[in-house]
Amino acid sequence: MSSWWSGPTDQVEVCSRSALVELAAVLPAAGRFVVARLDGARMTDADHTFYEFSDALLFPGYFGWNWAALSDCLRDLNWMPADGYLIVVENAPRVLSSSAEDRHTLLCILSQAVHHWARPFGQPEFKVLLLCDRDDEAALLRQEIARADAGTPQRDGFADRRP
Repeated sequence: MSSWWSGPTDQVEVCSRSALVELAAVLPAAGRFVVARLDGARMTDADHTFYEFSDALLFPGYFGWNWAALSDCLRDLNWMPADGYLIVVENAPRVLSSSAEDRHTLLCILSQAVHHWARPFGQPEFKVLLLCDRDDEAALLRQEIARADAGTPQRDGFADRRP
């Protein structure tokens, strides 16, 4: 996993706790990096998910508290300049576990953000790491991400489905 940061990955990564290494072994030795830790257990619905991201990444006041705004902010981050961004979601299998539709939307947004930052050479690195307690949870989450990634449009925009 030590080459994970500098590797050519342009996808959301999943890791079980049994495979974890020291953060210092994952991040490059030099540069300014933002590491945002979110707790999937707190992300029980869309509003709590928006709050976790907003709080961890210090979203600006104009954040719109909807899926489109989350997508926009994850692809901008100009208020927090850095050489790289690492978003770590602990308890990832618990994220939006009561809403398959919202969970799929979030995984699509995360995948879209990773693809967005991977395209232009010379832009900051952007990685998302979803942590699971068990290997079987990690395998299931990888399958969900593959489905979300396959359905992620390579264009901007997500409709806000909130009432």
